[in-house]
Amino acid sequence: MMTSKAPTKAFVWVWLPGNTDPIVAGRLDQEGEQLAFTYGQSYLEREKALPLSRFELPLKPGSQSPSGHLAMAGCLRDASPDAWGRRVIMNKTIGQESRDADPVVLSELTYLLESGSDRIGALDFQVSPREYVPRQTQQASLVELLESAERVQEGIPLSPDLDLALMHGSSIGGARPKAMLEHDDTKYIAKFAAQSDPYNVVKGEFIAMRLAGLCGLNVANVELTQAMGKDVLLVDRFDRCHTDSGWHRLLMQSALTLLRLDGMTARYASYEDLADLIRKDFCNPNETLRELFARLVFNILCGNTDDHARNHAAFWDGEVYTLTPAYDICPQNRTGNETGQAMLILGNVNASRLTTCLEASHRFHLGEDQAREIISSQIEVIHSHWAGVCDEAGMSEVDRNFYWQRQFLNPFSLEGFGGTAK
Repeated sequence: MMTSKAPTKAFVWVWLPGNTDPIVAGRLDQEGEQLAFTYGQSYLEREKALPLSRFELPLKPGSQSPSGHLAMAGCLRDASPDAWGRRVIMNKTIGQESRDADPVVLSELTYLLESGSDRIGALDFQVSPREYVPRQTQQASLVELLESAERVQEGIPLSPDLDLALMHGSSIGGARPKAMLEHDDTKYIAKFAAQSDPYNVVKGEFIAMRLAGLCGLNVANVELTQAMGKDVLLVDRFDRCHTDSGWHRLLMQSALTLLRLDGMTARYASYEDLADLIRKDFCNPNETLRELFARLVFNILCGNTDDHARNHAAFWDGEVYTLTPAYDICPQNRTGNETGQAMLILGNVNASRLTTCLEASHRFHLGEDQAREIISSQIEVIHSHWAGVCDEAGMSEVDRNFYWQRQFLNPFSLEGFGGTAK
């Protein structure tokens, strides 16, 4: 349980590449409205120490404050709980009042120190610089986790055991209900339906992720299962690697962090700027640019307009970045045809149209013919595999009609492209 006094510092622990145990990297201190970071001397003296971020936290002694208006370095904020995790922590700390409470009633350091230790990436936050004590989870079934998620949405306090179980996933990003599971040699993120869902969002994400893989995109593996008669999406955690000696954790940074933006400035994030960054700092830049372009195209073809910069990420090994598998490809509800992507595509244009992709193709080192080939191939795959993937999901005729040519292959998206789109 948290104390009545808000914490003023936290120690940042990191799993270096290839290691199964963490070491302390440095300390976070509350300085006014910001959290400043200082590397520990022992970490700086390590032969294989790597900067937690090339841009934000270079390896050097002394306090490093976040730039500009940022409350904390983005590479650390990436490991902090997002909307759903904050709701879980608020449920634990303030109970019934959490349903209508503003998340700012708790400090950033509180969220860091109260959330689960098995967070995305390879960082964790502790009260001690000498002893690492993971915030353990109570093992729970999918049914128990689903029941707990529903109680949190209603603002109902959890029992101590289920409180621990759901807290395990409180450090995951995103706004939708979810939890973490481990089975044999695989770790999963379990995604549940939200009480406010007007349609089957879980199955919609499943078919989008499946079709993205069939289109040749590098995507996280997904499975669809049920608990209490409700659909649950299981997503493989690609930031974990199981070995005989234990789990390796992979350092990750979101595109929001790489673009040096935060939640307040996320609207300025663009595929164009991310492509520029890939050319300079990523391994295999040409292949990565093609992959990013293909993801942009698929997001438009499947109606995923929630492709914001925290839904793109890269692994960081201390030298270069590598694009992670795609995740959170979830078709969004739309009441009309005309819409835009969450990230800008070219200049100030974000229109969810294939013609916008063609105009931007040169920014991805692609000729128009290459771009058209990628687009046409994806349209063909969606057409030919739609029925089979919907059958695999057990999707009803009503749900299929809801998604088809509304989210998937919406006429506005295809307008002006011609060829295969017809």
